[in-house]
Amino acid sequence: MRETENRAREAYVEKFGGEPEVVASAPGRINLIGEHTDYNGGFVLPCAIDRRIAVAAGRDGEELLYSADFDRARPLRHKDDSWAKYPRGVAWALREAGHDADGFRAALAGDVPRASGLSSSAAIEAATALALDALFGFGLDGKTLARICQRAENEYVGVQSGIMDQYASLLCEAGSALLIDCRSLEAETVPLGLQGAGLSLVVCDTRVERGLADTGYNDRRASCERAAETLGVEQLRDATEEDLDRLSGEELLRARHVVTENARVTRAVESLRSKDFEAFGHLMYASHESMRDDYEISTPELDAFVEIAGDNGAPGARLTGAGFGGCAIALMPPGNSETLAEACRRVFAGRGFKEPVFYEFAPSAGAEVVG
Repeated sequence: MRETENRAREAYVEKFGGEPEVVASAPGRINLIGEHTDYNGGFVLPCAIDRRIAVAAGRDGEELLYSADFDRARPLRHKDDSWAKYPRGVAWALREAGHDADGFRAALAGDVPRASGLSSSAAIEAATALALDALFGFGLDGKTLARICQRAENEYVGVQSGIMDQYASLLCEAGSALLIDCRSLEAETVPLGLQGAGLSLVVCDTRVERGLADTGYNDRRASCERAAETLGVEQLRDATEEDLDRLSGEELLRARHVVTENARVTRAVESLRSKDFEAFGHLMYASHESMRDDYEISTPELDAFVEIAGDNGAPGARLTGAGFGGCAIALMPPGNSETLAEACRRVFAGRGFKEPVFYEFAPSAGAEVVG
């Protein structure tokens, strides 16, 4: 077991006085390119990271959820705005889908940074779904579990997210990204080959906290839906750059990002398959500019990191996640990561920003049952 999985098991034993029947874990994710395209029926290219949330579960005793990270217990059948809404939502969505996910207790532990755009919520949902599937013997596949997790996020938690985060957490493979067609829900593994190219993924957590339900996420989704209606298409996935001439104002800006971002994802996959990381990096920078100018989800901190990354030899950099704070990523050559971090700390301090936190992540395996 990994450290987080051991922590969840030990927390279960300490809190409930017996061994769990099942332990499962799921990773957070970074999105390499393809932001805010998922709920528009488009394409995304995430990869899982080597930070995980683990859930240890059993069927005896009081229905209770316990977080080792917060050292808090919450009843399963309750509703509040705590961390417990994510496992509760999954249990609810399973029941709504006709699967009797009642009469269990669980302990959770993890090391996915929270409120940073690395999808800790989807990791909780995916780990819970996989644990309950194993605990009750539902026999559901990863794609079905991902849709159940998305329903929990949309209808129970109240955030109208697309399928990307849950798919990435459940279906990614080590060393690879996952190309997801968010309309057909088809997914294809895309080997990254970063190690062979002498590149690493550096993540900067700007420490600007963001809560999707409290930001402009739902507003932007609504703008996209209005733009699609104006154009007479089912989703912006079906729109072309020529169609954009028929839009104006906010709808034009939002739609232009989605249409051009879908094209960038397609070209990015072609670049990775041909190991053309220079071309891939250019697409990352273009993606960031589009999110900054057309989708208007960047922040001064995220923009600063991307600029500093470029000045320090990064082939590509962009914000990752829903924006409004959180994280940005950069492709970095060997030996440049600490130089980048030092430059960022110096610039951030000079501009009165919070001190950023840096990680290097390896593309990792998706959710799995480990005990």
